[in-house]
Amino acid sequence: MEMLNVSHLSKNYGKEVISHALNHISFSVEIGEFVGVMGPSGSGKTTLLNMISTVDQPTTGEIQIKGINPQQLKSDELALFRRRELGFVFQDFNLLDTLTIAENVVLPLTLDKISVSEQKNKLQSIAKILHLEHLLDKRTYEVSGGEAQRTAIARAIIHNPTLLLADEPTGNLDSKSAKTVMELFEKINKEQKLTTIMVTHDPVAASYCERIIFIKDGTIYNEIHSGGSRLQFYQQIIDVLSLLGGDSNGF
Repeated sequence: MEMLNVSHLSKNYGKEVISHALNHISFSVEIGEFVGVMGPSGSGKTTLLNMISTVDQPTTGEIQIKGINPQQLKSDELALFRRRELGFVFQDFNLLDTLTIAENVVLPLTLDKISVSEQKNKLQSIAKILHLEHLLDKRTYEVSGGEAQRTAIARAIIHNPTLLLADEPTGNLDSKSAKTVMELFEKINKEQKLTTIMVTHDPVAASYCERIIFIKDGTIYNEIHSGGSRLQFYQQIIDVLSLLGGDSNGF
């Protein structure tokens, strides 16, 4: 069953000189899939994620999430849809320094006016899954990058979204922290069947996905599926990236 359907999606910028960030992209994502999106800098990866996350509007084409086209929702309905159905994880964590780790994690529940007792129950449950129990009273500047990203993941999934969107979630992490974060993404995806779409330039992070969609110049260039070991899939990813061109820092 489809969680996401992207149909003939295009995004143009400019009036006199038009730039095509995305050009008639179509693909779908099944419920419970873990899909990576890769491509050179400027290929349209982040533009695509911004469309799916309803932050930006397509020029033409349509996106449906659980059969709903967010573009057709009124602004208050869209805000509610985004808050309840979508979870977001960013490269720079986007945590609030004025709040403790616990307060950051329960923020979506606070906005939704969930009772304090239910917030506490959900917090304890999610903190256990993401190994945050010993950090809950700390401030964001007292924890490491890996711990901050685990906090951001907890905040993104505490309200049980149907779709998790991640933009370069390991981009600011060392390799050990990145491995921990990707193992958590994989665990959450498998155990909670949480449909996840991740934009990344990192082939190691991408190797945790089930499927990779490669974008070049605003169009889909290739698509590969994980069939064997993660090492084999990693090598497949490297092979496609080398065909795409550009040095490794450009992805």
